[in-house]
Amino acid sequence: MRAAIGLLAEQGPSALKVRAVASASGLSTMVVYSHFGGIPELMSAVADHGFKELGRAFAQVPVTKDPIAELLAMNLSCRRLARENPHLYDLMFGLSTRATYRPLPEADLRLSGHSPAFREAHAHVTAACERLVESGRVERQEPEVIAAQLWSFVHGYITLELAEHFVEFDDAVVQVLLPMGVNFCVGLGDKRERAEASHEAGLRLYDSIVQGR
Repeated sequence: MRAAIGLLAEQGPSALKVRAVASASGLSTMVVYSHFGGIPELMSAVADHGFKELGRAFAQVPVTKDPIAELLAMNLSCRRLARENPHLYDLMFGLSTRATYRPLPEADLRLSGHSPAFREAHAHVTAACERLVESGRVERQEPEVIAAQLWSFVHGYITLELAEHFVEFDDAVVQVLLPMGVNFCVGLGDKRERAEASHEAGLRLYDSIVQGR
């Protein structure tokens, strides 16, 4: 697993061949086949590893009195992991911005949204959305729907940033991601001034988490 993740980060998915993984791990090619079945199964396991790492990052965000600040800290944590290993991020979310992946044919194994590792990570986002609804700051609606909408715009931003669509901005997080988050919260029913204050608090919360790593 560590060898595959390293090859993925350094060279991209084209480097993930049985012989290369075996050589990088100092083991025989039979180990890959006996433990995983082949490269597609290994890649599925690597994607699950990525979601477990994401879940651990989300778990580092403390529960506070401000769920919007918590959600921003989670968003920024996800962005950090994506920037640290863009190829792993692509693999986790079924993207092909840098290469073509070879997924397993079975839908239940191919779709990361079916993965228990994904569901455990995403549960942190849904729980924060539940706290947001209970806070009364937004109109009452299903937390799962809010989480899906938030997940969509955040990963849209991350994907575009990784593809260097925001190079003209001095600070795309401040100029694009944060205002988009504020607009999202206002659309849900929050007051703009309060949403802006929560996003500023979220930046401070995220900075404290990074400094404590």
